[in-house]
Amino acid sequence: MKKFSEYTHHRHAAQSSEGESASQMVWRRFRRHPGAMAGSMVLALIVILVLLAPLSPYDPEASDTSQRFQSPSLRHPLGTDALGRDLLTRILYGGRISLTVGLLVVGITLTLGVTVGAVAGYAGGWVDNILMRITDAALSLPSLLVLILLSAILREVEIPILQRNSVLTIALVIGLLSWMTFARLVRASFLTLRELDFVTASRSLGASPLHVAWKHILPNSIGPIIVEATLELGYAIIEESGLSFLGFGIQPPTPSWGNLLSNAQENFIRYPWLAIFPGLMIFFTIISVNYIGDGLRDAFDPYKVRQKVGEV
Repeated sequence: MKKFSEYTHHRHAAQSSEGESASQMVWRRFRRHPGAMAGSMVLALIVILVLLAPLSPYDPEASDTSQRFQSPSLRHPLGTDALGRDLLTRILYGGRISLTVGLLVVGITLTLGVTVGAVAGYAGGWVDNILMRITDAALSLPSLLVLILLSAILREVEIPILQRNSVLTIALVIGLLSWMTFARLVRASFLTLRELDFVTASRSLGASPLHVAWKHILPNSIGPIIVEATLELGYAIIEESGLSFLGFGIQPPTPSWGNLLSNAQENFIRYPWLAIFPGLMIFFTIISVNYIGDGLRDAFDPYKVRQKVGEV
């Protein structure tokens, strides 16, 4: 009797999912992942606070030496820095910089990685070999050293759009060294999907290679790409923070989470809040993005046992 009731429960659960679109099924699986939902709420809160940064009564770059190293209080909830600037205001404005860099990096890596991976996976043969050898060569580079070198070079390039230490420059530097994972991921998906019957049928009906790749193969690869994009956002924020911490990223007085940490290291023992609060913002942002990525991975995974038995 117990086995029969379990069977009917799974059967009704499976029937309830009939008629759902793929996006609805993914959303249903995603919202059943507690870590992903918690991460989404934390990230949404951080984004809202960062967007509301202009409402602060303090200027993030204007110094007031009479207010130097004020401890957290009602007037300055997170204290002030060595130049008397409100730390909460600078953290919020720094979040705008760090998150913008992260989003730009994701856009750059998606454009380069998906293009290279799709061409390599669909064309195959010598085209695939050449593109993958380029990808392997890029992966073999010592990323931190090349990031520093490219950052130093691009800061001196006489191109207005790449003005010294601009957000776009930092995003371009990180993006040029981060597209390889996307390329390999998309290539693997294309190599698998291009041999399936629906792709063969599309070719037999006279569809062009571009149409087949864009309309049939790429949409079926979107799940892994979205998951990797969320993880890349976290990596990009860490890399921007690392570059700024080392002095090769966003430079003061413009705040970013990385250079706030860098500026705090000289006074960390006496005034620990200068490093603790920017560090916590980086920590909560990265861990929330990672949980969102985990939830998306589970939501897009068709081989989960719980999905086969009605997603108990």
